[in-house]
Amino acid sequence: MHFEELREYCIAKKGVTEEFPFDEHTLVFKVMGKMFALVPLERIPPQANLKCNPERAIELREEHDGTITPGYHMSKVHWNTLFIEQLPPKLIVELIDHSYDLVVSKFTKKLKAELDALL
Repeated sequence: MHFEELREYCIAKKGVTEEFPFDEHTLVFKVMGKMFALVPLERIPPQANLKCNPERAIELREEHDGTITPGYHMSKVHWNTLFIEQLPPKLIVELIDHSYDLVVSKFTKKLKAELDALL
């Protein structure tokens, strides 16, 4: 999967915005103001950091040794770094959805209602 495909998939999700809160090289995708994906634009090979359930994160790292690693500059328990050109696009989409869903699952009732109200 190329960066632009990843970007288009993320930004199309409900309530998602993109911004550069840390520096001009790290694109962050947020759902209702909460981070679920980070893409360091100048990293080679291309990478993305995605939130992940801790148990699943360990399984993914073991199954995809070297292409899914503990989150670079993130909590190693809750974030994975994916080498996006070396993984099947279907898996990347699944992990983006997982990250998004994890973040949304922690929303307050009020924030969930705001998200649900969006078209």
